[in-house]
Amino acid sequence: MADDMFSARVGSNVNHAASVSVILPAYNTASLISEALDSVFVQTYRNFELIVINDGSPDTEALEQALTPYLERIVYVSQRNRGPAGARNTGIGRAHGELLAFLDSDDSWTSEYLASQVKLFEQNPSLDMVYSDAFYCADSQSPGKRYMDACPSHGPVTLEALVLERCHVPISCTVARKQTILDCGLFDETLPRCDDYDMWLRMASRGAKILYHQNPLGWVRPGRQGSLGQSEIEMHKAGLQILTKLEKSPALSPAARAAVNKAIAREQALIDLEGAKLSLAIGEFDEARGSLIKANTFFQSPKLRFVILGLRLAPRRTAIGGRVWNHVRSMRERHSRQFAPTPTS
Repeated sequence: MADDMFSARVGSNVNHAASVSVILPAYNTASLISEALDSVFVQTYRNFELIVINDGSPDTEALEQALTPYLERIVYVSQRNRGPAGARNTGIGRAHGELLAFLDSDDSWTSEYLASQVKLFEQNPSLDMVYSDAFYCADSQSPGKRYMDACPSHGPVTLEALVLERCHVPISCTVARKQTILDCGLFDETLPRCDDYDMWLRMASRGAKILYHQNPLGWVRPGRQGSLGQSEIEMHKAGLQILTKLEKSPALSPAARAAVNKAIAREQALIDLEGAKLSLAIGEFDEARGSLIKANTFFQSPKLRFVILGLRLAPRRTAIGGRVWNHVRSMRERHSRQFAPTPTS
């Protein structure tokens, strides 16, 4: 569909009086985006604008066909690919609302989502961000389960809680003050993954007040086929990059710095663990053993030490017996983030 048809309709859909700006990046989700859009337009809270950012999507033609019925009600922006952070930043730049509601184009909300989130800001004007629980979509790997079943939030949302993963934030169920995001310098466009996690850490390090509740107010798709969140080792590399950047901040308290250093060691150990799994898959037993030795400096697991010994004495038998896979999976599930947000590109 011609670009000028879309650009001609963008300006008339701007709502300068909106109190909430919904930021919806789109990349390769033409078949799913209508569900997301419909969930926005059935909101009982009506004072919002919806900004859809086509982040240089390869399915642009199909995407714009899917958007055609909604053109009179959205602000549509098409740009060259800048990644999830760049798409969100573009949306923020177009936003008029005091509050920003983030929604990925393959997720959706209940009809009471915005009303429930905005009410929390009205009740507590000092809040900087709120987030809620969500259900996994029916076509996900865990249909019907809740996000916080695998990724719980316990206690206050502090920098230490986010770093040590006592609290997990699903971006598609998050509403934040626009000024707080601006004060933090927007999303980091140098990050190919986990830019949202990086933002929450930066907000918390600046003392932002963040609140959550456990009412499921949306549906999310963890690990969608083809999403950047699918690669475990790349996710942990991204986590390591973000935490290493945070560790350089001179403003960290001693407790926060200790938590960051522990988290850095965890991410490196998980990278080594995934590396061992990849080495085993191609029969490189010495390489796998070396990676497990490095990983176990963090895990300190007697069972993993037994596997390491087995790989030295009888590598093929140990691998075939399944002990390696079982212990690698056990370590990963205990220490790894169970849900990775689906990026826009």
